[in-house]
Amino acid sequence: MAIEVRALEGLKQMNLFAAGVDIGSAENYVCVPAHTVKEGEPTVRRFGVFSENHDALVEWFLACKITTVAMEATGIYWMSLYDKLERAGIRVVLVDPHSVKAMPGRKSDVLDCQWLQQLHTYGLLRGAFRPDGPTRRLRTLTRQRVELVQSAAQHVSQMQKALLEMNVQLNLVVSDIDGETGLRIIEAILAGQHDPEELVKLRDYRIKKSTVAEMKAALRGDYSEDLLLVLRQNLEAWRFYGKQLEACDQQIVKALENFPLAQAKAVSPVPPKPAATAKTYVLKRKGKSKNAPHVDMVNLMGLLKRICGVDLMAVTGLNIISVLMLLGEIGVDMSRWRSAKAFCSWLGLCPGTKISGGKVLSRRTRHVVNRAAILLRVAAMAVGRSDSWLGRFYRRKKAHLGAPKAITATARKMACIIYHMLKYQDAYVQIDENAYETKAREQRLRALRRHAQELGMEVVEREAAA
Repeated sequence: MAIEVRALEGLKQMNLFAAGVDIGSAENYVCVPAHTVKEGEPTVRRFGVFSENHDALVEWFLACKITTVAMEATGIYWMSLYDKLERAGIRVVLVDPHSVKAMPGRKSDVLDCQWLQQLHTYGLLRGAFRPDGPTRRLRTLTRQRVELVQSAAQHVSQMQKALLEMNVQLNLVVSDIDGETGLRIIEAILAGQHDPEELVKLRDYRIKKSTVAEMKAALRGDYSEDLLLVLRQNLEAWRFYGKQLEACDQQIVKALENFPLAQAKAVSPVPPKPAATAKTYVLKRKGKSKNAPHVDMVNLMGLLKRICGVDLMAVTGLNIISVLMLLGEIGVDMSRWRSAKAFCSWLGLCPGTKISGGKVLSRRTRHVVNRAAILLRVAAMAVGRSDSWLGRFYRRKKAHLGAPKAITATARKMACIIYHMLKYQDAYVQIDENAYETKAREQRLRALRRHAQELGMEVVEREAAA
C-alpha cells in the first residue's frame, strides 16, 4: 500500500524524473514520481527478482521516462538490476544504506523506496564509486585469484598438519614443504618410500636450513594409512588449485587486453618534482614468488604500463600482483575523485573529523572495508624495511606515533603517489634520501623553535668542535 509523501518545503527539486528502488533478496519495491504515471495509478509497485521481473521493471521506468534511479547497496542483490538499468541508459545512484537510515516514523519496504525517491528528487543522495565494465571484470578475476591462492595455502597447511601427526618434521628442515625438495619427498612418501636413508637422497644440495643428518632424523616418522590418505588428497587439491590459478592468470591477461590504453591528457600543470636520485629500491625476496602470475611477465608488465600510462611498479613496495589488484579495485580514471585528499578519504586512510561544540572529540581514522586500502597497508609494512625515502618516512612516523599509525600514514602517502601518477601520467620520482633527511631535520628545527618561543626560550645551535 502506497503512502502519500509530502514535499519538503524550502528545497528545490533537482531530479524531476527520479525513482527509488528498495532492493531485497526476494522482491524489489519501486517508487516513481506522481507526475510520471496516470491519475489514479499507484506510484509504488512490487517486482520479483527474476530476469523477466527486472525486464518488466526497466520497461516501466522507460514508460515513465525515468532518467535516474537511487538504490541501496544491499549485499550483492543490486548488481544484476544495476547492470540492466545502466544498459537501458538510466543513470543509477548507488547509496550507502547508513546514509539513508535516518528516516522518522515507521519502517517498511514501501516507505524505504518512497524515501529514496524523495531524497534523490531533491539531490540529497551521493552515489558510491563503482568502476567501469573492464575494471569490474578485472576485479572479479583478481579477487578470484586471491581466493585460489588462499585455498591452496589451506591445503599446504593441511599437508603440514598430516606430516606433523606422523611426526615427520619436514617443515623444520626445508624452507617450504611445497618447494622442490619438499614435494619430491612427499611424493616419495606417498609412493611407499618411508626409509629416511632413501628419502634424504632427494634433498637439494643448495639447502642451508638443515644438514643431511638433521633431515634424516626429521624424516623418521610413524606412517599410518589414514594420515597418508589425508596427505595425498590435500596434495591433489593443492595441485588442482594450481591449475585453476594458471587458468585464472590467462583470463586476467585477456581482460587486460580489452582495457582502453592510456591517452595523453590535457590537464592542469603538473606539480613540481622533488629532488630525484638514480637509485632504485627493490625489496629483498627469496627467489621467485610462488604466487607469481603463470604468464609471460615481460608482456604483462608492458601491457600494464600501456594501460596506466606510467610504471606503477616503480613505486617502492608495489609489484606486478599488487598493481593488478589495484587496477581491479580503483581502475585508472582518477577523475572519479576530485583530489588526492578525496581519494585518501574514500580509502579510509586519513584522520576523521569528529567535532562537537567546537571541541575535537576524535580524529581516529574511520573504519572502512576497502581492499585497495588493505593492499596499500600491507605494502606500507614492506616499504618500512627499505632504505628509500618512503621507508625512512615510515620509521620516522613509527618512532613518533607507533606502528599502526605509521602504516596508515605511509599507505596514505603511497595513495597520493598513485593518484598523482595516474592522473597526470607522470613517472615516479625516487626522492634523494639525503634531501629528504635534510628537509625532515629543518621541519623538526622549526617545531623546536616554535615550542621554545611559546615557553619564552630560544634554540641555540651548538658550534661544531674544531
